[in-house]
Amino acid sequence: MRLIFDRIELPDGRRASFGGSPAGEHAVDRFVIGIAPSISAAHALAPAAESHCWSWSIAADAMAGQRLRSVAIVLRVVDGRGPLRMFRHGYQSWSPCDVAVFGHDHDPSLAEGSLELVRGVHQADQRVVTDSDEIRSEWFTVLVDDRGEPILVAFDGGERHDGTLRLRNGATGPELWCEAFLGDALLTPGQERHLHDLMIASGLPVEELLAGWAAHAGRVGGARVDAPYQVGWCSWYHYFHDVTEAALDHNLALADAWPFDVFQLDDGYQAAIGDWLITNPKFPSEVGAIADRIAAAGRTPGIWIAPFLAAPDSRLAREHPEWLATFPDGSPLITMFNPPWGGGMGGFMYGLDTTHPEVVTHLETLARTLVDVGFDYLKLDFTFSPSFDGVWHDAARTPAERVRAGFDAIRRGAGDAFLLGCGSPQSAVVGVVDGNRIGPDVAPSWPIEATTEPLAGYRGSQPSTRNAWFSTAARAFMHRRLWLNDPDCLMLRSAETELSTEQMRTWALAVGVSGGMALVSDDLALVDADGRALLDEAVALGRVADAAARAERAPRSPGLLEGPSPSVIASAAGVLEVDAGQGASRFRGSDPG
Repeated sequence: MRLIFDRIELPDGRRASFGGSPAGEHAVDRFVIGIAPSISAAHALAPAAESHCWSWSIAADAMAGQRLRSVAIVLRVVDGRGPLRMFRHGYQSWSPCDVAVFGHDHDPSLAEGSLELVRGVHQADQRVVTDSDEIRSEWFTVLVDDRGEPILVAFDGGERHDGTLRLRNGATGPELWCEAFLGDALLTPGQERHLHDLMIASGLPVEELLAGWAAHAGRVGGARVDAPYQVGWCSWYHYFHDVTEAALDHNLALADAWPFDVFQLDDGYQAAIGDWLITNPKFPSEVGAIADRIAAAGRTPGIWIAPFLAAPDSRLAREHPEWLATFPDGSPLITMFNPPWGGGMGGFMYGLDTTHPEVVTHLETLARTLVDVGFDYLKLDFTFSPSFDGVWHDAARTPAERVRAGFDAIRRGAGDAFLLGCGSPQSAVVGVVDGNRIGPDVAPSWPIEATTEPLAGYRGSQPSTRNAWFSTAARAFMHRRLWLNDPDCLMLRSAETELSTEQMRTWALAVGVSGGMALVSDDLALVDADGRALLDEAVALGRVADAAARAERAPRSPGLLEGPSPSVIASAAGVLEVDAGQGASRFRGSDPG
């Protein structure tokens, strides 16, 4: 199987054809596209048998005042043998990763009952695909046929625009559209947009291709990978929205004998979504007093915020309606639905306009205030919000630039505090977060809980420990190349859980062997001696795997392309094989080299 450059495509069907080598400049209705081989990544995957990296840019004086949704390099897939398989990488933290078969599997947007709000959460482009056979991946992909020789196709970044890889039917066979997704950004006079480099590589096993690409993307993006290995406690998975200050103090009092560096208060303390400095009646203390008590206990205080959302009845939304992005009709743009939040519209949440200068100042000030009162660990959740189609103060910004603008503002305010991204468009946050969630929420059950309403087409994003396992294995190679991986919390309690002892152990070993952050989220009074021993084992394994990742031997998932979902994580801590159906596992604690 080979990939051959064919043409440049614009959304309305205009195209530029370069014939042979894709180098030089070509005008399509005076829309100028420059593309040339890049030497910036010449050695990124050495000793790869074959690799190419192209730089490209667009200049559009003749189209000034018009909007551009996307532009794509189209590659023809030739000389394939047997079914063509595609590794599909999810858009944001919770979006699933899997291997799909072209012509057999379908894009999730095509599922009956698929909702635009849900598509906007999980895809760079929230519209339904136009080719019924299309399958797509975000940021990077790997293609393989029956010859078993994988080809990596990837963008080297994502802060300027999203990158979507679309496998489609073409006139002569399959085509891979390598799309720079600009999201209807307004083109301005004299503007030249430098797009992210496109890398194509083959000649190595898939885990080595992914490792080489991630290391290169991390260097290009200035990845923050030097924070210490993280062990901590989080309030979410036992108390959820019902957490109280008394419950927090109860666990803090029990934490002396536990190896926690971080003690993090999650969702449930705030007066409203958007009003992060005001506590509700369940928390009599101000946020600064809570941080003081955690610090006095010898832990780093951590706090959760969803900084780009605002409840309709929040003080922020009522006092600053001009800070909200809007629908075309001028009504506030809805970017999230979560019924437990209430908020005056049954759980529908508004999105802050991160291109508005006053919103940027607000975010910077919010982060600075939280750090000043003692929180040196900020968990930033639901951060896909600025990516939605809508009306934005600065129409020239792409969705990725809107996401990044919000994160950059928080980083400026937070200084050197630890920032954990969650629900984050993965490609947009390299270089600004220290840690990043790499999978959907775990749950006190292995499969999706019976009470959870599956989202049409996006079942793999639903909270469950099995879904978290899939993403942890698939994205294990990112650890300390792009950020510190956060696989999500361990489940250790012996009561109030549907996890079997074996499933609990499988997940704890997965967290440990992956080298990622190890956080407990149980009422510590419900964790028995076996649960505590399991944590100690996971942390010991995690420290070994993490130390090896620092030495450029990050965890990986052998056989990633051999089935629809991964079944193995290997690292310096050992090899974990998982039967995802039942949550059973086999662990070999040896260094695989």
